[in-house]
Amino acid sequence: MPRPYRLQSEDCFYHITSRGDDRRKIFVSEGDFIKFIKYISIAKAKFKFYIYAYCLMPNHYHLLLETSQPNISRIMHYINGSYTTYFNIRRKHCGHVFQGRFKSIVVDKDSYFLELSRYIHLNPLKAKMIDSPEKYLWSSYPGYLGKRDDLLDKDKIQRCLDMGTSQYKQFVEGGIKHSIDPFKNVYAGFLLGSGVFIKDKLKSLGTQVEGDEIAYKQIINRQISKDDIIKALTDKYHTTLEHILASKRRPMKEKMLMLYLLNANTSLTNKEIGLELEMKPAAVSKAVFRTGQHIRQNKSLQREIDEIMSNVRV
Repeated sequence: MPRPYRLQSEDCFYHITSRGDDRRKIFVSEGDFIKFIKYISIAKAKFKFYIYAYCLMPNHYHLLLETSQPNISRIMHYINGSYTTYFNIRRKHCGHVFQGRFKSIVVDKDSYFLELSRYIHLNPLKAKMIDSPEKYLWSSYPGYLGKRDDLLDKDKIQRCLDMGTSQYKQFVEGGIKHSIDPFKNVYAGFLLGSGVFIKDKLKSLGTQVEGDEIAYKQIINRQISKDDIIKALTDKYHTTLEHILASKRRPMKEKMLMLYLLNANTSLTNKEIGLELEMKPAAVSKAVFRTGQHIRQNKSLQREIDEIMSNVRV
């Protein structure tokens, strides 16, 4: 099976993981964690990228970062290479520390930042290392809750987050019982986003791939039409799109559900949904998050959504 492609471009948003060779520990002492964070900090100064989230587990790590130049391989070669040298000298070890190449997934930040950051921050809890995610010292979660973290680019994060500390804490804790795997939609091992995102990203990077490995036309053809969702919803509530947009009530149930369904089931970005429903992208993101919370807590609302989607042509 061919190994996944390594896409490199400026302004690329990546989820990065790397594991210990043969799943052995890569962080044995507190000093190891500190040294690895130091290498990330040095790499940021050298290669000009931004850190959105991280979690260092005993035998692997997660990074959520954005490049400003097409240099993800150089970034990770420096971080993993520097740490390997340190680890081998410190432990009088010879050979590989990490298992093969690091894994990188190019991510649609607009659609997946929230879920990915939550997934990363819940790693220690899922591994039963602690009973509350904020107790784990080697992740960015405490920084999200207000503690100092010089590794994080908090201005960048806040532009994506569009919610306060208490709201984000509630969002993360909501994932403890209602676990969501954001990687179930990874395409061809290295792209996570809508069909439009996948197509545009490949085109912008000048990547030419044929055959089943990157048959991105298939995923685009599977996308549900926004018009079908709008029709199913307006039929369900005996209304029209014009009436929904003209309503002065806030928040309006039909509009919130429409935002949620368009975000979850079509290839539209939040910016495109906002243009459709006369809202700013940040407002769309916040409304989708809040509506998702209501749906998880309200079985009646979930049944209504199931009924709407059952009437959408696939």
